[in-house]
Amino acid sequence: MRRRQAFSAATGMVGAVLGGKVFADASESEHPFRQVRLVNLSHVNDPATTSGFPGDPAFTLKTAFTIPKDGYYLQYVKEGEHTGTHWGAPGHMNQGQVLADQMDPDDFFLPAVRIDIRDKAAHNADYALTVGDLKAWEKEHGPIPRGSAIILWTGWEAKWGTAAYANLDAKHAIHQPGFSVDAVKWLIAKGRLAERGALGSDTFGPDLGTDETYAVSMLLYHEHRISLENLANLGELPTRGAWILVGGVINRRGSGSPATIYGLIPRARQ
Repeated sequence: MRRRQAFSAATGMVGAVLGGKVFADASESEHPFRQVRLVNLSHVNDPATTSGFPGDPAFTLKTAFTIPKDGYYLQYVKEGEHTGTHWGAPGHMNQGQVLADQMDPDDFFLPAVRIDIRDKAAHNADYALTVGDLKAWEKEHGPIPRGSAIILWTGWEAKWGTAAYANLDAKHAIHQPGFSVDAVKWLIAKGRLAERGALGSDTFGPDLGTDETYAVSMLLYHEHRISLENLANLGELPTRGAWILVGGVINRRGSGSPATIYGLIPRARQ
């Protein structure tokens, strides 16, 4: 099939999916996807700037083939499944829970809410989101939708690529803000993480950096939910009303994957 024929066939398929209407003009105001703005919530995957979790496998990115020598350009990537911006599967910490290749596509497309604790985290690197914080947020913004990606905006993304990101003390303990165990129990009990959902943060993960038991992650994964870690550009995400779409390689029996995570933000209608 020639390229033009293939393009026409693909356009027809998209038109069928969108209710039979094909838009010849990409500027057509009625095009459904023109009402959504995409925001990249991921850091660039680069060994020179990636803040790796202490003890994780080394991340290398090398040129394997070049156009002058080989006729094409290609890099060789070597990294752990939880390098850079990534998501974690339930089986990452709980034996017997589902792994990356056992999850459903719907697990990766979720309504999103953003909870801003930047001021508190700036004054206390070990600040843990409380039940009171969640109740205050819902009083101001309304109930968190069921099955949401609940994303903590701590301001830590500004430290990415520096020693201040891990924020190690003299005993090499990590100091980063996160969710409290009680807050996550409340979210589960109130159905905010019902059916599916996620906890996200612009830190190494949803747990406090000082919690070496990873109690929050264990709770989250036990509920068949995912974590979204080392997020970026959270200032572009609205407090509520957006959705997130999580990408990444699905490895066989994967514990998660480095990911490009997008925020899908409805445009204000004129």
